Amino acid sequence: MCPARVSDDEPPHPRETSVLFGHAEAEQALLESYRGGRIPHAWLVGGEGGIGKATLAYRLARFVLANPDPSQPTVQKATSLAVPPDHPATRRVAGQAHSDLLVLERVVNEKTGKLFTETRVDQVRESVSFFGSTAGEGGWRVAIVDPIEDLNKYGINALLKVLEEPPRRALLLLITDAPGRVLPTIRSRCRTLILRPLAAEDVARAAAAALGEKSVTDEIRTAAEASDGSVGRALRLLEGDALELRRHMLAALGRLPELDPSALHVLGEEIAGTEAETLAAFMDAVNAWLGERLKNGPQEPRRLARIADVWTSVNKAGREAEEYNLDRKPLVFSVFGQLADAARA
Repeated sequence: MCPARVSDDEPPHPRETSVLFGHAEAEQALLESYRGGRIPHAWLVGGEGGIGKATLAYRLARFVLANPDPSQPTVQKATSLAVPPDHPATRRVAGQAHSDLLVLERVVNEKTGKLFTETRVDQVRESVSFFGSTAGEGGWRVAIVDPIEDLNKYGINALLKVLEEPPRRALLLLITDAPGRVLPTIRSRCRTLILRPLAAEDVARAAAAALGEKSVTDEIRTAAEASDGSVGRALRLLEGDALELRRHMLAALGRLPELDPSALHVLGEEIAGTEAETLAAFMDAVNAWLGERLKNGPQEPRRLARIADVWTSVNKAGREAEEYNLDRKPLVFSVFGQLADAARA
């Protein structure tokens, strides 16, 4: 299967990332749980997109695979989940060659060259046989689901079978951008670990590291300050003309519920190409605006439900535009029409 990373020009995948910026408290919680010998079989790692959830999950996976006995002195004396870059577990996880690690994520559709819109159910079913067999190296078997939102109902049902009857020395790491929307049947079988957005300085340092920069440039700092604590969002803002697109987006969003057709035409032209980063930057700004409406407006149930419906609808439209390479200008007008309705709610 093809991995979720589809271009060599993209920043390193979390499986290749050895440095974790921020989240020291969460890392210590995982470390203490493991070396105490009573680590839960499933963790739900939640928080906003691009803040390092997958990086932390892979960091724990490498540590457990490299140190299968939590009573060993190396584990008891460890101050972090870091594993040396030359360790066999590090190299094999990065190369997707570790037999005791299963990763469930969207893969590339070989017919279209683009990512599937969801994690396929046959991938999830692999986890049943994966956990049903003995660990290839006599240690732990670890599965990472990144993210759980990409599972359809059939995938969720297959995952529940593993969660309900977890085998010994099995560890499931479920990643989610919206822990509150995860089904109670899943949440009740996991230990929840919520990560907070990163400080702008941590975002800047992480973005510089991902881009191979030796220091934080002014452009990286500007993107970090506009990222709302998300390294992923900062990296998308640094792609192409995404920072300029964000400036135009903020102006158009600031006029809501009024719509300026000429400004929307300009936005449509800016994301009209096939570059994934421009569409991602557009959707990031939309989701940030909706998030602010949820947090700062009146907490009236009907209003919140309306905004949640808009969030679901516009994100579905964004995924379909990417998957099927649809014309972006109608997407802009459709999304802003729904945002205007949400602004009036």
